[in-house]
Amino acid sequence: MSDRSETERAITTVWRTEQARLIAGLTRQVRDISLAEELAQEALMAALRTWPGTGVPRNPGAWLMQAGKRKAIDYFRHRKMAAGKLEEIGRALEDDVPDAEAALHEGLDDDVGDDLLRLIFTSCHPILPAESRVALTLRLIGGLTTEEIARAFLANDTTIGQRIVRAKRTIADAGVPFEVPRGAEREERLASVLGVLYLIFNEGYSATAGEDWMRPQLCEEAMRMGRILAGLMPDEPEVHGLLALMELQHSRSAARTDASGAPVLLLDQNRALWDQLMIRRGLDGLTHAQRLGGAMGPYTLQAAIAACHARARRAENTDWDQIAAIYDLLNQVTPSPVIALNRAVAVSMAKGPQAALPLVDAIRDEPALKNYYLLYGVRGDILRKLGRHSEANLEFRRAAELTRNARERSFLLGRAEETA
Repeated sequence: MSDRSETERAITTVWRTEQARLIAGLTRQVRDISLAEELAQEALMAALRTWPGTGVPRNPGAWLMQAGKRKAIDYFRHRKMAAGKLEEIGRALEDDVPDAEAALHEGLDDDVGDDLLRLIFTSCHPILPAESRVALTLRLIGGLTTEEIARAFLANDTTIGQRIVRAKRTIADAGVPFEVPRGAEREERLASVLGVLYLIFNEGYSATAGEDWMRPQLCEEAMRMGRILAGLMPDEPEVHGLLALMELQHSRSAARTDASGAPVLLLDQNRALWDQLMIRRGLDGLTHAQRLGGAMGPYTLQAAIAACHARARRAENTDWDQIAAIYDLLNQVTPSPVIALNRAVAVSMAKGPQAALPLVDAIRDEPALKNYYLLYGVRGDILRKLGRHSEANLEFRRAAELTRNARERSFLLGRAEETA
């Protein structure tokens, strides 16, 4: 491989690592996410022109930040912004650009961690629809291109691009401050941030549509962003709880499909394929979340459930009574028909299908579950265990009709055939 090719590969790696920090720092300076993205791209272009000849600098992130700031100064000068605007932002930028050589030794601004945290909270702002929060977060924090996001969510490139553009425009028009909120608002906004990360993870863990049951790239991105957030907010138990939950669930990935890509149920998985390193990391993260104190939140409780599975070397060793008890707590913290359904599954395993069927029937008419395919899949499985095969067949077929994932549909139709 040529020196130039090695340098370009190094630039790609640096860009992947530094992009979010760079955009965050520039957003603080110019107070405009779209402009910050453009300036970051121009800094990247400058690196592509310069580094093949000079080599990758000792502190490439600092180099890119300084390049981006100088591009920002040029932007305000050449576009002849209003005198007040140039005075307010442009001169502040000039004062903020230190000697280039000193910057390379000092690294990025001391505020870089705060800037990245601000960018995460901004991209996940509740003013945006959920799908826009997801797209903008993957773009700004995950560093994915519009095409990569569209491919991951089986959406049209134009649709995803428009979502991102609208999201940035909405933030700008609403004058959303580039800051980490405090007090009650911080708690509310943090819930939105964690919700976005878990939405991204879940779409990768069990894809809602398409031919593939899993999209590992999205799981990896969600965990990477979770680790960033845990580093920025080390004293928030739910941040560590969510990261532990994602790691414990993702540890099973190699065992979740067979050679043909078909789903393998948890109880049928080859646990020797589970990633023990990731399990240890998840269990350590859960312990850390619990030690931080306070009432356990929904992600920490779900991580505790995942830990029960992770600790069981064989399926028959699973502590289903403990799992059902944790679901009771979870339903008190965040009552939901889906949690009640999951609790019914745990009760079925702990006390038998006859104890679980009334629990499922009690939530059958919940509006939130009307088109939820797993309701019918769970009920079908309970009826199958009770020997009510014709009823189970109908439930499995109903579940297959509702899912948009081809692998899931094939699996459910197979369960239906077994009960035919």
